[in-house]
Amino acid sequence: MDLQIYGFLFTLFLTFAINGATLQEKTQIPPPQINSNSVLVALLDSHYTELSELVEKALLLQPLEEAVTKHNITIFAPRNEALERDLDPEFKRFLLEPGNIKSLQNLLLFHMVPTRLTSWHQKNHTTLCPGEAERLSGNMVNIIQPNDIIKSDGIIHGIKKVLIPKSVQQSFNNRRNLRSISAVLPEGAPEIDPRTNRLKKKPKPVPAGAPPVLPIYSAMAPGPSLAPAPAPGPGGHHHHFDGETQVKDFIQTLLHYGGYNELADILVNLTSLATEMGRLVSEGYVLTVLAPNDEAMAKLTTDQLSEPGAPEQIMYYHLIPEYQTEESMYNSVRRFGKVKYDTLRLPHKVVAEEADGSVKFGFEEGSAYLIDPDIYTDGRISVQGIDGVLFPVEDIKVAPKSAPVVAAGDAKLLAKPRRGKLMEVACSMMGSFCH
Repeated sequence: MDLQIYGFLFTLFLTFAINGATLQEKTQIPPPQINSNSVLVALLDSHYTELSELVEKALLLQPLEEAVTKHNITIFAPRNEALERDLDPEFKRFLLEPGNIKSLQNLLLFHMVPTRLTSWHQKNHTTLCPGEAERLSGNMVNIIQPNDIIKSDGIIHGIKKVLIPKSVQQSFNNRRNLRSISAVLPEGAPEIDPRTNRLKKKPKPVPAGAPPVLPIYSAMAPGPSLAPAPAPGPGGHHHHFDGETQVKDFIQTLLHYGGYNELADILVNLTSLATEMGRLVSEGYVLTVLAPNDEAMAKLTTDQLSEPGAPEQIMYYHLIPEYQTEESMYNSVRRFGKVKYDTLRLPHKVVAEEADGSVKFGFEEGSAYLIDPDIYTDGRISVQGIDGVLFPVEDIKVAPKSAPVVAAGDAKLLAKPRRGKLMEVACSMMGSFCH
């Protein structure tokens, strides 16, 4: 009798458990999916290319997908000329600055109404732009292509001009007023001796964070033609910079990090380059070093390094006169696609783009990936490890695609890969560079 009761209770418990699990599965609603016939897909494929490009740059696709699954939306799409030609260039630069992405998002959402409007009325409508004051009135919209694109989850009207919400306009005005307030009185340009390309009079000390008096291409003279650097970052505790020590520190860091001994060898042997880098940092400039690893440096041939000035030219192409970290470069390429950085080998630039969740530099076969981020970052010098040696695209086109065939009895041998030794680097650092 007891066994029958226990069996009945167990069966009843099992039935409730199964029914509860089934009910829970039924209550879990799968996330909505955007089909190919959505108004968002139609916008991205439409002739409103400037608007769709801004929507992607503002990272609005996912929020708009969620909005479309909840209700129909109406998009007032400005024609391409309104965004490309008619918009104030200064205002457009303001919207595209990385720090103003919120203003760009608000401006785009101000063109979208969370309801389906097949005809336009003069009454006010709430937009997707946050804020109670951001309402769209009838006199603001000049529709030139009504019902241009019609889909089941939304509709697109073509309009003549860009609609600017009050909050975005206020942010832009504040930025412009701040710029005018912070302006300084004009001063005479520093006098430069044409023979030495140096200042005739010793400049007054500049505060930490202020740009140096001379652009970097003048500060490097005599030397190769170089690109100017942006304003440097803040200084250290004593508001001055010890560039020589910082250069030694980052070379020592390369040695201790491992896998970058070849590059450290070149920097140590090129004493003039290391000294020049230290002097630039002491004068307030900033540098980002794209450091090829040993495997990449080993592929360089003696012919590539034996030409007069060749090692310096290779190094100058790997020096960017900006302070960039892995995070700042990845954010730039993720938002803008391709970014061109000036190098100290003027006028050549190095191209960076997003690839496989990392940053890729260079062109096709001559490209290199960022594999060891932020090896050394002290606020003045940033070292980023890459897996290839970069060359300007002009040099890549001139270089032969395959090595020539050499006969067995030919006295001239092919270029051999160059490899260094850690002990030689250490000895050099204790010798020529330290002196």
